[in-house]
Amino acid sequence: MTSTLRRRPAQRRSVERVERMLDECAHLLDEVGYESLTTKEVARRAEVPIGTFYQFFHDKQGLVRALARRNLEAFLHRVTERIAEADLGHWTDLVDLAIDEFVGMKRSTPGFAVVDFGEVLATPGGTPVEGTKRALDGKQDNNAVVAERLRSLTRDLLDAPAGPGLDRALLVAVEATDAVLKLAFKIDPCGDPLLVAECKQLVRRYLADHLP
Repeated sequence: MTSTLRRRPAQRRSVERVERMLDECAHLLDEVGYESLTTKEVARRAEVPIGTFYQFFHDKQGLVRALARRNLEAFLHRVTERIAEADLGHWTDLVDLAIDEFVGMKRSTPGFAVVDFGEVLATPGGTPVEGTKRALDGKQDNNAVVAERLRSLTRDLLDAPAGPGLDRALLVAVEATDAVLKLAFKIDPCGDPLLVAECKQLVRRYLADHLP
């Protein structure tokens, strides 16, 4: 993946400043949306000079891309922790676990309703902002990156031969999940529970043709 930062923070103080800017970006996305988000206000709320902002980020697009990357890492970390704690009797349990974690973040993580793993919505439950489908990686769609990361994370749990067939199936599953959950949160800001349940059932039934 290409870096979203102009330079990586080396000192603890710089790391803390970058994290504060990402935190304030997330809160402002909830408050004013993507179009009204400004680098000046992010810097003011994070209590850093605007020059410091531009030391680390090219522009607000770079800031939001970095937030999306942080969201993805947080999601994968949460899924990893749940896997370690849970008694997964079947791969279908992993499907439910991953969807539940995503829905939980959508409901509680600041800014996640506007930007989760790259694609930016104009408002929570709104239409996607043009040009953000490859925010995580300039060469691949966001969902392709997410599918790759999930494949790496669950390689030992999915008792199936590796190969293009399984990779393609996971990509289709991620695309389907993304589409149905977008609809769930468009209908209900908290995520329509019936559509969330339908999403789990859809993915389980689809992957059943590709996993034992």
